[in-house]
Amino acid sequence: METRSTKRKKIAHRNQTTAKGANKKRAIDRISDLPDAILHRILFLLPIKCIAQMSVLSKRWRFLWTTFPDLDFTTISPFTISPPTTKNRYKFSTVNRHSASSRKPDFITQVFSIREKNSDIRVLCFRARLSFSRLNNLIRSAIRHNVKELDVEVATEVVTDDYFNFPRCVIGSQSLKVLKLKSGFRLPPSSIMRDGFQSLQTLSLSLVILYNQPFLSDLFSESSFPLLKNLHLDMCFGLKYLRVGCKALEDFSLQKCFQLQGLDISCAKLENLKVASCFDAYSEKSWVRISAPKLQNLVWHYNAVTDISMFEDHYHQNHHQSSSNSFSLFCGDASVGFFILNEDVSIGKLQSVNNFLSGLSHARSLTLESQTIEVLSNNKFFIQPFYSLKSLELHTGFNKSNVQGLACLFRSSPTLHTLILKIINDFQIERKQWNRDLWDMTSTEEEQYWESQIPSLKPFLQHLKVVKIHGFLDCENEVTLAKFLLKHGKALEEMQLCAGQVNARDTLRRQKIRSQMMGFSWASSNAKVAFQ
Repeated sequence: METRSTKRKKIAHRNQTTAKGANKKRAIDRISDLPDAILHRILFLLPIKCIAQMSVLSKRWRFLWTTFPDLDFTTISPFTISPPTTKNRYKFSTVNRHSASSRKPDFITQVFSIREKNSDIRVLCFRARLSFSRLNNLIRSAIRHNVKELDVEVATEVVTDDYFNFPRCVIGSQSLKVLKLKSGFRLPPSSIMRDGFQSLQTLSLSLVILYNQPFLSDLFSESSFPLLKNLHLDMCFGLKYLRVGCKALEDFSLQKCFQLQGLDISCAKLENLKVASCFDAYSEKSWVRISAPKLQNLVWHYNAVTDISMFEDHYHQNHHQSSSNSFSLFCGDASVGFFILNEDVSIGKLQSVNNFLSGLSHARSLTLESQTIEVLSNNKFFIQPFYSLKSLELHTGFNKSNVQGLACLFRSSPTLHTLILKIINDFQIERKQWNRDLWDMTSTEEEQYWESQIPSLKPFLQHLKVVKIHGFLDCENEVTLAKFLLKHGKALEEMQLCAGQVNARDTLRRQKIRSQMMGFSWASSNAKVAFQ
């Protein structure tokens, strides 16, 4: 028979054994047992500084650091990364700006020196100040590790008028899928570039020096860059002529090429096109030709008006129609803003604007910047109707000189559903403030003009359902148009008048306006009027 003392000893021993087992389970490092790919994915969410510091925990974590595939050094402030300290080569710290610029490349070099030889690099991204030889060595090291994405922004170690040469070691890479390079560098001859980049899918080049080869007519051709889907070119100095004909290209962006005179785009799969701040405004022979049958989104912002604008489709190309004609693109959404010198409103420029807009006649949504509307106000040419257009957004100063341009656009939008006006306040233009008489039946000169346009605006007025006016300040031009649309908009359902910040006095005044508008006996529709 067990004594009470014996039972207490057994219970104590059992509890002690259970506690030891629990402690043993808690001591197991289950995170370190996860596969490398999962741990690399987790580490990818951390800044590279933290990943390097974790390498001191154990051999397991040191191996994860030396095989980590996503080397993104941009999480540390540019030009302020120092190499690992002598005490621990796997740690690193930040130093002041005076000594960092010369030491940062050493840190990246040391990261490569401790890397496992057979470990591939998925991403290498850094911003640094270094010499061309250092840049070339770093990129060569990345290419040896089968890098897939290379994103580099570099500056020279010393102030100089010289430029970088394009690192040729990347041209023949079979692993490289994405290349983003920003620096003042020169491109090698097109004959050398054409033979490489057979696997590249995304290319972004910024700050390119092209004074020695201003005509890129055969670099981005059907035979070169066979898999290229995304192309971004920015600040190509000296570029005068560019032809893009990559057969797989889907997204193309061209920005800040101020000396450009000719642009030729012929891409069967192109869906998104952005051209901004391009073309030489003083050139007398500038031109643009676009052939993109699958184009869905077009952004054309602050570009100088070219002397010739041509849109072509494959049918007319195959049948060798005259290149002087302009054909329509199938473009879902388009945003257009021209830049034109005041002294350069020639007939040729106006005809070019007309051809450009007519080429967008199948657009479903269209946004036009203020200077484009000013050009249209001086344009006597016929614009192809936008039969598919459902949404039209206009940015305008809304002065009297723009009225004809607005009427032209309304006539060309026979099936429009939504009209959005964003009024730009120009303090150099005198704008008459609201008074009660503007909302009575007294006809002004501008009202008489809009009334005279009713026959040509009938389709527009019969389809328009929503009107939104942003920056509404109750001035004469705005009020006149609002009255006209309320009076003659047969299908109008909603009108939103959105003003900026208003004081108590303005609020009371708008309440009076709204009460007057809601009481219009001459309105053709029962549109809901809302002030915001």
